[in-house]
Amino acid sequence: MAAQLSKHNDSPPFADHKDLHKVIDATQLGNVPWQCLSVQYTGEHPEHDTPQWMGKDYEVWYRDPHMMAHNMLANTTYKDFMSGDWAWQQADELSKDLNTHGSMFVPIILGSDKTTVSVGTGNNKYYPLYASIGNVHNNVRHAHRDALVIIGFLSIPKTMRKYAHDDSFHLFCHQLFHCLLSAILSTLKPAMTEYKVLRCADGHFRCIIFSLGPYIADYEAQLVLSCTVKNWCPKCLAHWGDLDGSDLLIRENIDSDTLWHEFGIVSALPFTNDFPQADIHQLISFDLLHQLVKGAFKDHLVDWVLKYLKLTHGTKQGEEIMSDIDRRIAAVASFTGLWRFPDGCGFKQWMGNNSKALMKVFILAIEGHVPQDMVCAFRALLEFCYIAQCDVITEASLVQLSDALTRFHHYCQIFETTGTVPHFSLPRQHSMTHYADMIQLFGAPNGLCSSITESKHIKAVKEPWRWSNKHNALGQMLLTNQWLDKLAASHQDFAAHGMLVGSVLSRAVAALAELADEVDVPHLQHFIRYFLFSQLFLNDPCNLEDVPAASCPWHEGGLYVFNSAAATFYAPSDPSGIGGMRREQIQACPLWRNVSPCNDYLEGMKGLEVARVKCFFSSKFDWVTYPCALVQWFNKDTGMWIVCPSVHDNGTPNFAVIHIDTVYRAAHLIPVYGPDFIADDIKYFHSYDAFRSFYVNKFADHHAFEIAS
Repeated sequence: MAAQLSKHNDSPPFADHKDLHKVIDATQLGNVPWQCLSVQYTGEHPEHDTPQWMGKDYEVWYRDPHMMAHNMLANTTYKDFMSGDWAWQQADELSKDLNTHGSMFVPIILGSDKTTVSVGTGNNKYYPLYASIGNVHNNVRHAHRDALVIIGFLSIPKTMRKYAHDDSFHLFCHQLFHCLLSAILSTLKPAMTEYKVLRCADGHFRCIIFSLGPYIADYEAQLVLSCTVKNWCPKCLAHWGDLDGSDLLIRENIDSDTLWHEFGIVSALPFTNDFPQADIHQLISFDLLHQLVKGAFKDHLVDWVLKYLKLTHGTKQGEEIMSDIDRRIAAVASFTGLWRFPDGCGFKQWMGNNSKALMKVFILAIEGHVPQDMVCAFRALLEFCYIAQCDVITEASLVQLSDALTRFHHYCQIFETTGTVPHFSLPRQHSMTHYADMIQLFGAPNGLCSSITESKHIKAVKEPWRWSNKHNALGQMLLTNQWLDKLAASHQDFAAHGMLVGSVLSRAVAALAELADEVDVPHLQHFIRYFLFSQLFLNDPCNLEDVPAASCPWHEGGLYVFNSAAATFYAPSDPSGIGGMRREQIQACPLWRNVSPCNDYLEGMKGLEVARVKCFFSSKFDWVTYPCALVQWFNKDTGMWIVCPSVHDNGTPNFAVIHIDTVYRAAHLIPVYGPDFIADDIKYFHSYDAFRSFYVNKFADHHAFEIAS
């Protein structure tokens, strides 16, 4: 770049990387310095052979959460959001103090999750602590947009193998965790009872009252947070042997051993005990990723199907059936945002995204190989998951959620009656019974999921670790995060001043005859003429099939051909912009990745139609440009969401040219496999040509689920 600038007697903005770092260090936007806190075990020591962990100093690096919340409040891209009953209850409680009247309520949402940055080179683990505020939309927090910030790295106590299961060490780990959280959040405590004046995004100064809000964590972290023993529920007092039964009654003055063994309670005070109006058992939030996706779906139902097949058909036959299920999954056609499984679902290490992708195709792959009640159990769970992940949940949605949960419990009995599982007292499945109450408290769950913190690990922990020299990496990671925050604040400031604007557009041209040969539709000219007639004579009452060809306009001009088109629609429940708009590519490519053609399907349900797009093109007639799509129509079959290719009476495919404005979005189809095994050599790009009927996959994404349900 410097060589190019020298031709114009100019110089680069920075001499080298050190000069760039100096400029970033001097930037005050988004600057919150790191601080260090050191703690040590202060309990009783044994007279002899004192464990090393009792004499160690445990350091935690953190940033002032009060200053981080101030920066988030001043961000102009955020909007107020906390629709659940919990925020109103807190506001009612605060209103009892006349000094807080007129104040703005700001809940602090916390999240923590251990992550490993290297397995083969030292097994380095870190314990980041994140914070957000409740005054932002869920999709803003889900997309991060600096609405979720890292405020600390918690200490992870380690000891020798012989002390690893010592009760005193476990108790110390609990106490250390809560002690560190209490110390880090202590700067917020004064502003929880007396307001602080802070500048907000609209430039006005307001009286702010902070409060501890929901805490995002997986099940293991929830146990530590709530001081609960494994296999018990961190939110209620149901017994671990019958989690869906009634709660236990706890007597007063019970010793710690009894609390542990009979009631699943660890004798440690949670950090919320140091803050007003904070109950950790209420504040523990949903965890869609670990409770529903990786828990109830992958670790429970999917594994239970494998156990059922082996138990019913024997190990050899069961493996053959699973191999056919793998082939069915591998044969599913590609789709925007859908992961492919070229070797089926036989993963050794499952990630959250793998489980999410499998949810979209697994139910139709097992149909015909398992009892119908198992298929219904999967359907009920998927509907529960998709309803829970909606951006907006109404009273009607809660009724549907309750109905899906009832059906799930009913159809799951097939796993018990067949001897696949002995009981259903499982904490992650049991958590589903709390979802309706938590939705009423905290609003839609998709803004309080551990997938938000796990994806934040990449930017805040894993990438800074990779950029370090691996020696005392934490200090370098802290500096990198501080630089990233300053750059993000500067980027927003540059955008506000109109310094980041630009666009690019490209297109290709082809002759009509060439395009007809490429898509193997000899009568393309015929379809274009009828399309032009429909556009020029919008009010003509005649059916196009009855219009003589001689009456249609003649087109001989060139065509601009496109290999894809972008459909933009409102889908706030899916990954989207902060306004809820989602952009989706619909492919019509003659050679996709040098392997095979890729022709996606167009969405159509409830009065709309399903069609396979052959190509996108635009043509000009009488100085008017018409963006078009050549499609092959599909008919609805006898099934509710089953379609098949549409043909004329003579057996030829039913093609048509349509205006691109009539395209709603892409659709994903999965073949109706039936009970028979499929051939070993069928590839995913054969899927739409090798089968004759297809399910419209309403589980492809949340928007498809909403319009097809």
